[in-house]
Amino acid sequence: MNLTEVRNLFDIPEDVSYLNFASLSPQLRSVTSAGIQALQKKAAPWEIQAPDWFSGGEELRVHAARVINAAADDIALIASVSYGISIAAANIPVSKGQQIVVMDEEYPSNYYAWRELSKASGAEVLTVKKGEVSWTEALLESISSSTAIVAIANCHWTNGAMVDLVQISEKTRSVGAALVIDASQAMGVYPIDVEAIQPDFLVSVGYKWLLGPYGLGYLYASPKWQKEGRPIEYSWRSKSGSENFAALVNYRDEYQPGARRFDTGELPGFIHAPMSIEALKQLNAWGVPAIQFVLAGLTREVARQASSMGLSFPAGAEQAGHMIGINLPGGIPEALKEELNKEKIYVGYRGKGIRISPYLYTTMDDIDRLMQVIRRHI
Repeated sequence: MNLTEVRNLFDIPEDVSYLNFASLSPQLRSVTSAGIQALQKKAAPWEIQAPDWFSGGEELRVHAARVINAAADDIALIASVSYGISIAAANIPVSKGQQIVVMDEEYPSNYYAWRELSKASGAEVLTVKKGEVSWTEALLESISSSTAIVAIANCHWTNGAMVDLVQISEKTRSVGAALVIDASQAMGVYPIDVEAIQPDFLVSVGYKWLLGPYGLGYLYASPKWQKEGRPIEYSWRSKSGSENFAALVNYRDEYQPGARRFDTGELPGFIHAPMSIEALKQLNAWGVPAIQFVLAGLTREVARQASSMGLSFPAGAEQAGHMIGINLPGGIPEALKEELNKEKIYVGYRGKGIRISPYLYTTMDDIDRLMQVIRRHI
């Protein structure tokens, strides 16, 4: 993989060190081009035919499924993670006295729906704190016969601390609970195999590691929920036979096959679809394992330099290769933020730490520039 050529695929100025990929990815030039062409096509609606309302979505499912070792039928196209989590919360049964297990300081999109469900059902939201052990150990200790749902991420969004999803899945299924995963900080950058993990639902945004536009995400639904699940809205396209526009007034109870019943109405749309397809084609051409390998080398260098400064961060197997959070004593000085902005070095600020998430265009010079600024402020 020629990393110089990769950088040229993005529209990033030479003096910019963008190390905040986990927040919002830069856009591939090819994705921008696909969006412009789509906008131009929409300007001539008489050229859009009935099959065009479906074809983009179907191709998109194929490419998205490949990223997580799923089938196209397993994928629903959704507007956001909160939408996908709401689908899970509307379907998984939970009763008074049971527990919904979540991670401490979880991203809000994978928390609020569970809090509302707990209010309505009388269940308890059990917030697991990591403490001195790994996230995997802390979660395994918290899953019990009282657990109804385990709703977690594959790695913590603030610093990349990992969770072993296979171990968690085995424990979750052993107590008869359901597993819901927010994979927004993994899908497209860290290998995920839904056949091995067997989640009930897995959701991800499309605008981070999947390189797509804002406003389109993905939901994996297990075979059980593809048959039994109830959507939270009732789009005309989710019903069987909707390809026949002339027969739409012949209302149907049957859904389109697979996870399509959970699609957000109007998605993927004439503009989102070609942009996302172009993004996923490039992503799958690189390959998720190759991406993870390159980024792990960059974050190891961050860890090495942070260690030499006496800064703390998740270590070893507990650390995702594609992002790392380092904690500064006393928090992050405003002067540090100001200097980073002045030097056009962009990172994420999460709590008391700096979250660093590079990509294939990142060089060791980018890492050195960042760490030199940090060193001046500790």
